[in-house]
Amino acid sequence: MRPTTKWLPLFLFTASLGLGCRATTAPAATTAPAAATAEAQPAHPSFTLESPALKETRRINVYTPPGYETAQDARYPVLYMPDGGEQEDFPHVAATLDAAIRAGEMRPFILVGIENTERRRDMTGPTEVDEDRKIAPRVGGSAAFRAFLRDELMPEVRRRYRVTEETAIIGESLAGLFIMETFFLQPELFNTFIALSPSLWWNNDELVRKADERLKARPDLRATLYVASANEEGIAPQSARLAEVLRAKAPAGLTWRYEPRPDLRHDNIYRSLSPQVLRQTFAPGR
Repeated sequence: MRPTTKWLPLFLFTASLGLGCRATTAPAATTAPAAATAEAQPAHPSFTLESPALKETRRINVYTPPGYETAQDARYPVLYMPDGGEQEDFPHVAATLDAAIRAGEMRPFILVGIENTERRRDMTGPTEVDEDRKIAPRVGGSAAFRAFLRDELMPEVRRRYRVTEETAIIGESLAGLFIMETFFLQPELFNTFIALSPSLWWNNDELVRKADERLKARPDLRATLYVASANEEGIAPQSARLAEVLRAKAPAGLTWRYEPRPDLRHDNIYRSLSPQVLRQTFAPGR
């Protein structure tokens, strides 16, 4: 059995700890999480964007670092995040950035959170595995979501905010799968890729199986990649195999790290690990 769902915050899961394995029908996590308890988060603007690529309107939440409004000549790198709704992972990531930046433990970043509509459609690529297709009414839309990021959202963020050319992306589970797929298929889109427990089992481990040839095809690749895996079937073994390929085939311009975390679970790795990883990856002076 393989984990497929994006786990909701822990306070929503006290009665559902047995749902971490592959489901044969789409569970409630395919829709927007219910607003149970408002989570503390920094004040931030939001906007909506009409997407021709996705044929729908998407809501975007944006955190700007302390001093953004007064430092009119300053420009900032941007961290993008799927699962970026106010009832999803945006609050805890924005709070992490705000605390770390104010403490001088992290370079100032703008955070752009993308609220979900059909998460399992957007985060997954094509699959030839029948069981994969059972997780949602529609899957395999990652190319369209990537086009939305590249051609619509990122230009809009550059228009609205004072940004540098540096970009990063962070996500977990199926969002981690999307990040890894983007790393292999369009690595120039981001400078830094952070994938926490990516669902590498998708399409019979395709990203792991093809990692060797895709790395060989990009000898001039320059990027930073961080991958971590919790203690879970379908993700930890595949992540370890991917790390073996990286050890043997990573281009010289790729800075990468794999961190197995058997002490963590699918439902707590994002909140447990992202504060440390963000501080280390974007420490002042780096």
